[in-house]
Amino acid sequence: AETGGLQVQSHPQQKQGAKQLSETLSINKTQIRSGDVSTVVQLNIGGQIYTTTLGTLRKLPGSKLSEMFSSSSKACTDAEGRFFIDRPGTYFGPILDYLRSGQMPTQNIPEVYREAQFYEIQPLVKLLEDMPQIFGEQVARKQFLLRVPGYSENLELLLRLARAEAVALRYSSVVVCVVRTEEEAARCAQPLCSLEARKMPVVKFGPWKVGPEIKDLLYCVEMDIKAQGYQVSCGRYYLDHAFRAKVTDCFHIFTFTWW
Repeated sequence: AETGGLQVQSHPQQKQGAKQLSETLSINKTQIRSGDVSTVVQLNIGGQIYTTTLGTLRKLPGSKLSEMFSSSSKACTDAEGRFFIDRPGTYFGPILDYLRSGQMPTQNIPEVYREAQFYEIQPLVKLLEDMPQIFGEQVARKQFLLRVPGYSENLELLLRLARAEAVALRYSSVVVCVVRTEEEAARCAQPLCSLEARKMPVVKFGPWKVGPEIKDLLYCVEMDIKAQGYQVSCGRYYLDHAFRAKVTDCFHIFTFTWW
């Protein structure tokens, strides 16, 4: 070939390598169309390489994983011709183990649960939901918190206030008022007004009709804050003596450490 008067020649090895890659891509895409469930395929899952068969991948008809490797799918391949899925590769191994032999994962249960949901491996999803790690979070704690109106919004507000108070400081604090009943809310109204007048950052949780104890709610708030990477501690907030007797257990303080 001539370019601007210069002759450019392709190296024979480059031509051969390009030909082999093209053939590999063609073979791999044909593997899916052929429908041969015994065909061995290589997968690149987020950079980790797995080898399995089409039969294993299609073991559960109706799952997203089975659909990805159906005869009508348009497979995505990497530069080596391996089928590519842009998901965390670390947790795909337990998915394959389950499809191959029904083996249940014993580690990284929440992460494997998310991947089983993504690939829509419903039998595995249901089995994982019975395990303590998932049952406790999905069934027990989430149902517990659904009884607290505006929990997620209040948690987000608490974090925004803590960050706003942290300018040029090592620590920042937010007062949290927790009321279970309308009667407690009424008793806390005056102390809340007093704190707001002093420009103290305050977030109020509740009231709610049936459900969590105050100590359990505070534990959930602290756990959810720490899960986002914050260093935080919770303690009792002591009001002025005039208010203290009326609202003994309602006021607490969350202290954030920034550096």
